[in-house]
Amino acid sequence: MDRRTLGADGLQVSALGLGCMGMSEFYGQGDEKESIAVIHRAIDLGMNFLDTADMYGGGANEELVGRAVRPHRDEVVLATKFGVKREGGTRTVENRPEYIRAACDASLRRLGVDHIDLYYMHRRNPDVPIEESVGAMSELVRQGKVRWLGLSEVRADTLRAAAAVHPIAALQSEYSLFTRGLEEEILPAARELGVGLVAYSPISRGLLSATLPSAEELPADDFRRRMPRTMGENAEHNRALAAGVKEIADAAGVTAAQISLAWLLAQGDDIVPIPGTKRLRYLEENAAAADVTLAAEQLAALLEAVPADAVRGSRYPSMTEIEH
Repeated sequence: MDRRTLGADGLQVSALGLGCMGMSEFYGQGDEKESIAVIHRAIDLGMNFLDTADMYGGGANEELVGRAVRPHRDEVVLATKFGVKREGGTRTVENRPEYIRAACDASLRRLGVDHIDLYYMHRRNPDVPIEESVGAMSELVRQGKVRWLGLSEVRADTLRAAAAVHPIAALQSEYSLFTRGLEEEILPAARELGVGLVAYSPISRGLLSATLPSAEELPADDFRRRMPRTMGENAEHNRALAAGVKEIADAAGVTAAQISLAWLLAQGDDIVPIPGTKRLRYLEENAAAADVTLAAEQLAALLEAVPADAVRGSRYPSMTEIEH
């Protein structure tokens, strides 16, 4: 698989990465054996960019990823995140320097590695100056515990303030045909600063695949049952949009998921989508999108099928955790 460069300091990753979150929670019951097989197959396919976080599965996801990559450490770029604490069924956002140092050490232990390639601030607590947090993150780079720094879901002004303290290789934010709010200010700021964009939920949590079951048919522990975009009239409206994407994909001889990923890849070689899956069949389908080249007419047709403000419903049941 082709490589893309994130940031100005030469972090090279596969054009498509693998989001590992769903292997441990959020999307129903996982299977560790198959999840590890998915990670190994991703490496075989040239997808060397693996994404996890310390809050996924309460740390279990980092442990799973660590076990999977142990024989392949030099072949992969490991990305993980800190900042979301889960205690007693509640979540808080923690960005204080002392917490960052402890969180990094804990992630290193769970992953079973001596350094993290890309370390993100998962969410930002505005009560802590971004300069203090990034200053602490930069200390981890100097200590050799981390190679590159990233942020997730921050505004353009926060990104600029962070980059003034230490180079930021990547901004991870939700981006897809269904989620385009960052195109106005955040993506231009990232490009101005030389920051790559890592696009999570690039298939809009399965909505853009045009095959996602109704919310009522999803497992009881699948958080998409509570996602505003999959509920009631919003779901009907958004399914119609996804059907339009599928029509264009059918004509191109690819799947709706593949054309959605190919559209993202076509937005610039500084963009790296990280579709998540815990199933081998979906991994193979997603990986094949890296070989799909869309003509100008197809790109225009996709934007006509899904105008920037066409999707109904917020991304999360509560948007308070998203800075922008």
